[in-house]
Amino acid sequence: MHEGVKNIRYAAVAAAVGLVLTGCGDESNSGGTPSAPISGTPTPSAAPLPLTVTRTGGFAGFNDRVVVGQDGIANVSKLGKDPVKCKLDAGLLTSLTDAVKQVDWSEVGSVKPTIRYPDDMIIAVAAGGGLARLEDPKVKPLVAPVNQLLTEATVPPGKLCKPV
Repeated sequence: MHEGVKNIRYAAVAAAVGLVLTGCGDESNSGGTPSAPISGTPTPSAAPLPLTVTRTGGFAGFNDRVVVGQDGIANVSKLGKDPVKCKLDAGLLTSLTDAVKQVDWSEVGSVKPTIRYPDDMIIAVAAGGGLARLEDPKVKPLVAPVNQLLTEATVPPGKLCKPV
C-alpha cells in the first residue's frame, strides 16, 4: 500500500478517536450552579492544549494536520510526506496557548466543516471539544497564531519548530 494512503488513513483514524475521546467524561452538574459563566466570557481551561489544526482541499489539494501538545511538541502530517515531530518556539507556543484560552469552546460547536464550493480550502481548529473553521468569528483569536503555525512552523527544520 502507498505510504501516503496509509498516512491519510492513520490521520483519519486518529482524528476520529480524538473526537470520540473529547466527548467522553462526566458533564453532570451536581453543585446547583451554572457550569459556564453567564456573562458570555470564555470558559477558562486548565489545559487548553492539545490544539489540532487541519488544512484540507483547495486548488493544491492540501491534506495537512498539526497537533500541538501541552509540551509544545507538534506532530505534523502532510500529504505525501512522512510525519514529523518538532518542538515549537516558546513564543509561538505562548501565542497559541493564549489564543486557545480566549475561545469559549463550549460555544464553538463540534460540527465538521464541509466544502462550500469547488476547491474550497478548509482550515479548521479543534480544542476543548470544539471544532470550527478558522474564519469562524468565535475562534478569531486563533487566526494570527494558526496562520503563523501553518506558514512558518510546519516546514521543519525551521526557526519556529526544531525537530525532536
